[in-house]
Formats: sequence, C-alpha cells, structure tokens
Amino acid sequence: MIQGRAELSRFDLTMIVISLVIGMGIFRTPVDAAAGAQTPTIFFAAWLTAGLIALCGALTFAEIGSRYPVTGGYFRISSYAYHPSVGFAITCIVVIANAASLAGIALIGAAYLVPLVAPHSTDPQAVARLFAAAALVVFFTLNLLGLRASARIQNLLTAIKLLLLCGLISALLFADPAPAQMPHGAPSYAHSPAPVDVIKAFGLALIATSFTYGGYQSTINFGGEVRDARRVIPQAIGVGIGVIIGLYLLVNLAYVQVLGFETLAHADSIAALLAGAAFGEQAATGVSVLLFLAVLGFVNVTMMTNPRLLLAMSEDGVLPAFIARRSPKTGAPTVALSLFVGLALISLFAARTFDVILNYTMFLDSIGMATTAATIFVLRRRQQGDEQTAYRLRLYPWIPLLFIASYLFIGASVAHEDPAAASRGIGIFALFVLIGLAQHRARR
Repeated sequence: MIQGRAELSRFDLTMIVISLVIGMGIFRTPVDAAAGAQTPTIFFAAWLTAGLIALCGALTFAEIGSRYPVTGGYFRISSYAYHPSVGFAITCIVVIANAASLAGIALIGAAYLVPLVAPHSTDPQAVARLFAAAALVVFFTLNLLGLRASARIQNLLTAIKLLLLCGLISALLFADPAPAQMPHGAPSYAHSPAPVDVIKAFGLALIATSFTYGGYQSTINFGGEVRDARRVIPQAIGVGIGVIIGLYLLVNLAYVQVLGFETLAHADSIAALLAGAAFGEQAATGVSVLLFLAVLGFVNVTMMTNPRLLLAMSEDGVLPAFIARRSPKTGAPTVALSLFVGLALISLFAARTFDVILNYTMFLDSIGMATTAATIFVLRRRQQGDEQTAYRLRLYPWIPLLFIASYLFIGASVAHEDPAAASRGIGIFALFVLIGLAQHRARR
C-alpha cells in the first residue's frame, strides 16, 4: 500500500470537496428535477436529500480511503474486499459512467451555445450533439499532442462556475418574481397525490439532483492524507457539503422564483434565461459563453484524469498491455485516451439526449457507489488500517447503510422510469464480472 503524507488541513479538504462537487450539472439538471418532482415541495426536498446523501457518501468514502490508502482506489479496494473480478467490473463501469457523464456535460455546454451560433436551427438537439462531439474531438487531439491546461487555467474555470452561481443567485434581489403559472398536463399539481405517486416523483427528482452532487466519492483518495483525520475530516466535509447545499438551494430558488416552476420544468438553457430575466439579453449571452468555456475546462480535466485509470489497470496486468502504450514524442496515453473518448462519443450519439445519458449514468453509478461504499463493512471486520489514526464514522453503520439504501432507491427509480437503461447497466456489470473472472483464472 502507498500512504501519502498527512498534509491536508481542514481548509484544504473543505475546498477540495467544494471543487469536486460543484460541476456543470446545476445549469441543466434542475429542469429534469422539476419535471420529475411535479411540485416545488418535492423539488426542494430532493435537492436537500441529495445533499445529505452526498454528506453520508463523502464521510463513508473518507473512512474507506483512510483505512485502505492506495493508488487506484476503486479497483484495489474492491479487489481486496470482494474479489479481483468484482474490482475489475466496478472500475470498468465507473470509467463508462464517467465517459457518459463527460458526454452529458459537453451536451449541456453545447445546448447553451446553439442559440448563439445556430438560432434558426430546426433540430437544435442535433446541432448540440455535433458541437459537443466537436469539443470532445478537439480536446482529444490536444491531449494527444501532450498539451495540458495549467493549474491556473483550471482554477480560473472553477472561479467562473462559482461566479456564475453567485450571479444567478443575485437574481433573487434584482429580478421580479414570475407571474403565477397554471400547471401543464400534470393533474397531480391540482390535488393531493397518492403516497406512491409522491415516492415516484421524489425518486425521479433524486436521479437528477444526485447527479449534480456527484464528485464527493473522490474523498476516497484523501482519507490517508489529512492531518488529525478523526477531527478534521467530518468538519471539513460537513462544511464543504453544507456550503454546496446552500448554494444549490439558493440558485434553484432563483430559478423557481424568477422563471416560474412550470417554465423551469420545460425550459432549455435555464441559466441564460435567468440571467436574461434579471439583467438583460447581453447578460444571457455572456452567461452562455462563460458556461461553454467552463464546460471546456471540465472536458479537458476529465480527459486528463480518467484515461490514467485505464492506464494503471493495464500496467497492473488487469487490462491488455497495449492499452498502456504512450506516444514516444509526448508521453500521452494514446490508447487509453482513445478508448475513453470513444466511450464518450458512443454515449453521446447512442443516447442522443441529456435525459437518456442521465438515466444511464445514474444507474451505473448506483451499482458502483453502493458496492464500493459497502467495502467499509469488510474493512472494519478485518480491522484494516491503523485504529489509532484512521478516521472512523461516528454513526457507523447507519451512515453507510443510509447511503447504500439511497443509491439502491435511485437505481430502482431509474429502472422504473427507463427499464432499458437499467437492463443495459446490469448486463454491462455482469459482463465485466465474467470477463474479470476469466482473466483472474488465466492469470493464476
């Protein structure tokens, strides 16, 4: 095992959590959450619940990382706790889910750009797919050439996201509230729905909100690198997730108050609409351009990091050796990068819309998250890690059990809404388990 030096302070970990979680989804997923929730009450309850799930997950993954601090987290931890074939399968579906997420985020940015460059298009979704694919291909080429965005550029793009959020929240102060709106084609607005309908609506909203809170699982990489882990980890994660919950609730309040809940549930480019309603048409154009730039930053950093996981698995002999090939001139992982971008392009054109990508991604995530989080029970039973210094959950086992149950509920909600996505996800996971078993036996 490889243990890093305990150098991260409370402030360091807090900022890491915030930067990991706040992505581009908040500029699109409120549409899906509102459409699924059908009522503002369920809508805001889903945002708050998803934040609490993220808190439970971040704390759970932090203890896992603290007890088993290794490079290649998902694969090695799952292999140790279950079996190498399961570790292989979990890592593969994580990579596929990340590639699908990349396609979805690129599509979000492209959708904001379409009204500016192709305002009279008869098929804006098709144009958005082409723009998203072009962005993926451009940054794929740049990464093959060995070009990397500097830390300063990535920090600038993170700052753009935070400034956009704060600017959108300020619309609460400067924009007039939307006029009262009549519900559109949803009789459940007009009367008290049955409990089963509430559960279904809440589950659909939770799919979108949980996607927006994603990223906290990367705390699995920092559990062994925090000073005074038992005290600092819960404080830093609690503050970080608390800040994110506050920002997300405020920006969604701005969406609902300025645009109206019914408009939000059926709108496109909601951030630009909100900026235009509050500050004028030029602000809407500026927000669209800034969002596309921020998406490009996400595309770049995702292509920088995820192929390295495939590369590490190849170097460990888990994947074929040719996947570890690098460019002799630039050192770029040409095969791993090509595979990852290929998966993203397949997701983009096979799924076609963000909604389909969202369901597909979240079902794969429900498998990967639940199974990885459950390794904490194995690590504790085997007394893995230094009991004197490792971070320990105070409400164990209830926090990881709540987290696992939440993702099982999300997976069930996806299966109910989109059975095809669930069937594909189960089939992909089973296939990778069988491949992992065959490979493990061959290596033995």
